[in-house]
Amino acid sequence: MTSALPATVEQQYARARLSRDRRFDGVFFVAVTSTGIFCRPVCPARLPAERNVRYFTHATHALREGFRPCLRCRPDSAPQSYAWLGVTTTVRRAAALLSEIPAAPVADIAARLGISTRYLHVLMQRHFGVAPKTFQIMQRVLFAKQLLQQTELGMDDVAVSAGFASTRQLQRAIKQYCQLTPGDLRRGQPQTGGGPSLTVLLRYRPPYNWPQVRDFLKARAIEQVEHVGEQHYRRNLGSADGDGTLTAEHLPDMHGFRVTLQLANLSAAHRVLNTLRRVLDLDAEPGLIDTALNQAGLPTAARTEGLRLPGCWSEFEAGCRAIVGQQVSVKAAIGQVTALTHALQSDDKAPMTFPTPEAVAGADLAFLKMPGARKRALSAFAEYAAATSAEFDAEALLAIKGVGPWTVNYVRMRGASEPDIYLHGDLVVRKVASRFALRPDEAAPWRSYLTLQLWHLA
Repeated sequence: MTSALPATVEQQYARARLSRDRRFDGVFFVAVTSTGIFCRPVCPARLPAERNVRYFTHATHALREGFRPCLRCRPDSAPQSYAWLGVTTTVRRAAALLSEIPAAPVADIAARLGISTRYLHVLMQRHFGVAPKTFQIMQRVLFAKQLLQQTELGMDDVAVSAGFASTRQLQRAIKQYCQLTPGDLRRGQPQTGGGPSLTVLLRYRPPYNWPQVRDFLKARAIEQVEHVGEQHYRRNLGSADGDGTLTAEHLPDMHGFRVTLQLANLSAAHRVLNTLRRVLDLDAEPGLIDTALNQAGLPTAARTEGLRLPGCWSEFEAGCRAIVGQQVSVKAAIGQVTALTHALQSDDKAPMTFPTPEAVAGADLAFLKMPGARKRALSAFAEYAAATSAEFDAEALLAIKGVGPWTVNYVRMRGASEPDIYLHGDLVVRKVASRFALRPDEAAPWRSYLTLQLWHLA
């Protein structure tokens, strides 16, 4: 079971709560003992007296203690936070894997983590106070609540999207953890009676530099797969992501993105939304990142307010981009990625989507205008990706001829969105860094943002 928060941390949270500081949205949650409800620190409701308040660093902690989520500020919609992650990498990965929908068997997740099922139980009890299976159910409940309050999906579609086997199972879980019925949560929200479409609001902690993210993604967009407009990002999704499209419209006044999904398979909705959160880096904590860049020796004038780390849709896509982009310009690399995508489109009548590992591994890549050694590296990488169901292993990637440390780190930084990758071997990074007396290690654990900042300065 997690221990009580230090007094200094509680005092900081109390000040943030009283000022409704949006920089702390999702960093902690406020539970009110007099009402039995827990809220985000930005909740517009009347502020309770401090004597009636308890603070939690994760929504699961509040649910475990019997508090129900607020219907007004919707804690399930808060940005996720690194603040509670004063724990091991194993616990962070465990929480991420256990949050996936559809849920994988706990034994399979333990195997992916390289630990025993028993030890996974010990870790989850120690840091979250619940068993792994209970944690999975809580995440499904919070996602179902989000869909019930933000979308017009019928109950059957909500159950499918949130990973429940039936509407009755959904109703039981909502009643147990929210102490309300699905109908109470919906509160008159009209139902469409079905249909593979939903719209939700994904929030972030400000400041968020949308022009920096937009221009980065636009320069690397794959023609007919992605489109980046003045205030939106759009992408076609393949079968692994439910077959459909997503559109994310930036709403700066609401500190978030209105996301519309058109999916043939709604069971992929949670995975798609989580991937989009990562691609747009909605869960970053700008204050911590700016402090880290300052500590690394980057002056204020050289730091971008609200800097974000734009991700690739998958580790495989990041790897393909990195391999074809070796020793060429960004424009030339995107030209090759676009050629690869268009050449391997299996259905001329379907929307263009990024090719699967199997398609790349089985293709004759003669049409690509790059050295034969690089084509062989791309084929070998695709074969590895096709045979791998878990996260990519850095050592295994390095064993592929033609794949070096820069490529592996690019995959980790943009494909897995690891926050602490400094591409010291990157030509642009070295050139821009030479203008400053930098101490890159001082930016840990946010060195990926130092890499992005130096790219942005170029």
